Amino acid sequence: MKISIKLGLWFSLCILLIEIISMTFLHRNLVHSRVHQELDSLLAKGNGHRAVLEIKSDPHTLSHIGLMGSQSDSQVVVTNTKGDIVISSGKITSSIEHILNIPIPVSNLPKTGKIIQDDWKKKQFIATLTPFYQKGQMSGYIYMFKNTDEVQKLINQLNKHLFVASVSILIFVLITVFFLSKALTKPLIIMKEATKKLSKGDFSVSLPKPSNDELGELSFSIQTLANDLNYIKQARNEFLASISHELRTPLTYINGYANIARRINLEEKDRLQYLNIIQEEAQRVSILLKELFDLAKLDQNTFSITKEKVNLDQFTKSIYERVFPAFSNKGIKLERSCPDNIMIDIDPIRFEQVLINLLDNSLKYSKVSTTTFIGILEENEKVQITVKDQGAGIPKDDLPHIFDRLYRVDKSRSRATGGFGLGLAIVKQLVEAHGGEITVESQVGEGTSFTIILQR
Repeated sequence: MKISIKLGLWFSLCILLIEIISMTFLHRNLVHSRVHQELDSLLAKGNGHRAVLEIKSDPHTLSHIGLMGSQSDSQVVVTNTKGDIVISSGKITSSIEHILNIPIPVSNLPKTGKIIQDDWKKKQFIATLTPFYQKGQMSGYIYMFKNTDEVQKLINQLNKHLFVASVSILIFVLITVFFLSKALTKPLIIMKEATKKLSKGDFSVSLPKPSNDELGELSFSIQTLANDLNYIKQARNEFLASISHELRTPLTYINGYANIARRINLEEKDRLQYLNIIQEEAQRVSILLKELFDLAKLDQNTFSITKEKVNLDQFTKSIYERVFPAFSNKGIKLERSCPDNIMIDIDPIRFEQVLINLLDNSLKYSKVSTTTFIGILEENEKVQITVKDQGAGIPKDDLPHIFDRLYRVDKSRSRATGGFGLGLAIVKQLVEAHGGEITVESQVGEGTSFTIILQR
């Protein structure tokens, strides 16, 4: 069953239940109110006759009361204190006689009268009783009767109105629920179709602008997932293409120069040169495979991190002394700043790989007479390690992707700068494996700054 039908049924059932309860409550209250209005009207008429009879109760007055009663929708019967009928505005039926024969509780009969029969469903009449007095003495009783057929007619009219109102409301609610369920389920249907496309590998999903509710959040999540999967698909294709390219180039060199080196009439000096090239390219393939293997182990969480207490001043000093000759030979100034009392838990071998990678990038992309700076600060139980250079810088469009695998800012894949675009990806994962984070800031022509934040 479709969700739109389910929602429509649930809404309809809930509204129907609410309508039944509310209409039942309304019907009971209206009927109760209407019957009491009739009873109050009878009491009022009885009190009116009482007032007249207490002023004057001669035959003419009684006749006048009887005449008034015969012209109204109610019947009046006046009796004396013994129960004898003095006057009646209508025929005394058995139902009226039965009421007249009911013993009158004189002791608790109020002067304003009381209701003596209010069963409008089963009895033929509803009735009230009002006493009247002459010279301070009770002189008789005024009975007021109203046929329940008239009350039933009023109730039936009321029932018809309520039925029409109920049906009208129900039809309106059903129409509203139909369109509402369609409106609510339309985005769900669109999202269902989108997920179908995703399951088939088609990530070119474009969902409408989400609303500010749970459906909007779901739509945004699916769109984000589609974008991420599309990016991963493209990244995978680029990754495979890049790996193919990176392996094809050195293997082509190895194969080509190996064929040349096998020539019998080749001079030994040239043969040695070709063998050196073969060795260099073989080393490039070996380094590439090692970096790929490291990334695979990081992805599978099998890359071992063995932390120990390390003095950062001594640690960075040893790295500084190791890379200083390379910077010096290229004419780049290398500076370091670190307090001598910062101890931190890191894997020295893995973290040395992180700093060497960052410094190697600075060396590759910095020009003569520039400065590369290694700085360490401690603040709020956090250690900040910065590697900042004055090199070529990274374009703004490339910054979000520099930690992606095989991503290189140098799209020409120049062999002069080397590298496979894996170094920074490994750096990021190693930093995260230490529970830290790495960020980058860069301006083209001004340099690049990598910042690593570690918890102490």
